Amino acid sequence: MFLLTDIKQTRVYQEAREEGKQKGETQILLRQLSKRFGAMGSRRIQAINQLSLEQLEDLGEALLDFDNVAELDNWLKSRVAE
Repeated sequence: MFLLTDIKQTRVYQEAREEGKQKGETQILLRQLSKRFGAMGSRRIQAINQLSLEQLEDLGEALLDFDNVAELDNWLKSRVAE
């Protein structure tokens, strides 16, 4: 019989957990950016959805320094190209 600790160590569980964390981070960032700069266009949303979890965490820190939406666009352009 499998124990919960056994299941948590499986690759499928780890991937699902990572995906859930990434979706949550994305949703929070989109809400924060929308509150600060207004509605995010589909191009920006698509670019943010393509970011890795590490990039999303970096964006979470960087957005505190953005003075305008152009700085967000520049940040996204430099990260999506990586």
